[in-house]
Amino acid sequence: MSDISAYDKPDSLPHEAGFGDYVQLLKPRVMSLVVFTAFVGLMVAPVRLHPVESFAAILFIALGAGASGALNMWWDADIDAVMKRTRSRPVPSGRIPAGEAMMLGLALSFLSVMMLALATNIAAGLLLAFTIFFYAVIYTMGLKRWTPQNIVIGGAAGAFPPMIGWVAATGHVGIEAVLMFALIFMWTPPHFWALALFMKEDYHAAGVPMLTVTHGRKVTRAHILGYTLALVPVPVAAALTSIGGPLSLAVAGALNLWFVIGAVRIWRRDEEMAQADGYRVEKRFFAFSILYLFLQFGAFLADALLRPYGLGGW
Repeated sequence: MSDISAYDKPDSLPHEAGFGDYVQLLKPRVMSLVVFTAFVGLMVAPVRLHPVESFAAILFIALGAGASGALNMWWDADIDAVMKRTRSRPVPSGRIPAGEAMMLGLALSFLSVMMLALATNIAAGLLLAFTIFFYAVIYTMGLKRWTPQNIVIGGAAGAFPPMIGWVAATGHVGIEAVLMFALIFMWTPPHFWALALFMKEDYHAAGVPMLTVTHGRKVTRAHILGYTLALVPVPVAAALTSIGGPLSLAVAGALNLWFVIGAVRIWRRDEEMAQADGYRVEKRFFAFSILYLFLQFGAFLADALLRPYGLGGW
């Protein structure tokens, strides 16, 4: 963990933090994925909330995600300062003191959990609290610097949002929520390991035991293929439940096909090939993995919206 005092000295700040710095502290790109999947979980649930309740639920889930991001940036300021991809973040760059990031993260955690519980139900609030704890403590403070399985186990934190949305609407966990969780959980390793293939030096310099650092790129490529193949049945199973329909099933089939083809291409490449083209295939796979998740959850949402008109669902 970083030395907080080093970031708290006023004269170490290059300039006063602006609104954009605080937005960046909440990891808006990650938050967008959290908000979308949570919204889908809320909308595909069999219980409909009042629009005001739905808006409040998504708002407080987003705040919880932002709280997790702020706590992550507070704790990881030392390694973020080493990595090219993260060194410009508000805390390692000195624009926001680490202590301030920590206090903001804790305040948003308390606010989001309490307000979600009041706006929907206690179960949803408790699940959000556990998600924040899992990401900030179990993953960020523990797994990330301890084991090459960090992103496998830690992926659960990013998989909870659609389950939280479902529980906010229903008050309980159903098989559909479990499958949405499993979809993101199984998707996370190939998604992040593809990034790690072309960011290995950053992780090595920061001392993060990513699989590429501890076992090498060849092993990582094999793991990407293995987890991609294990992912294939999950969206198909979800599409066959009450949240799916012909559209979700067709999208799952097409996306899985493209994802597997991409994983096979990565698996068949060696380092000489990858370096020769600047890891072009790996970067494309990483970019497509983001699209994969948005399109699959978008299909679940479309089936839910079309169902009342007899055009979606089973």
